Amino acid sequence: MMLNSVVLVGRAGNRPELRYFESGKTQAVFPLAVDRPRRRDAEPVTDWFSIELWGRQAEVAAEYVRKGSLVGVEGRLSFHPPTVETDDESGPPYIAATNLRLLSAPPAAEVTR
Repeated sequence: MMLNSVVLVGRAGNRPELRYFESGKTQAVFPLAVDRPRRRDAEPVTDWFSIELWGRQAEVAAEYVRKGSLVGVEGRLSFHPPTVETDDESGPPYIAATNLRLLSAPPAAEVTR
């Protein structure tokens, strides 16, 4: 059996960028910051993930997710096609999200922005 499944909980780095395509599809993309577990005396380390949502999930993200919002994301690790400029076999990685959970509002300082 093979499995490609990702579950992340973190804070949105920015508001989602919403795109509409001629095909009628809707896409939202936003960065997600996830802090790594650490020992008390260790410096904090944050991993950044590019989250990509489609359809109704994209519209919900665009309406409710703000910079600093705590969200849960379920999906799979995927790769964009390679670009002409690189010889890589695959392009940059992203999380193709299938489920978005709004866990809390952004911190109070970010709400007014």
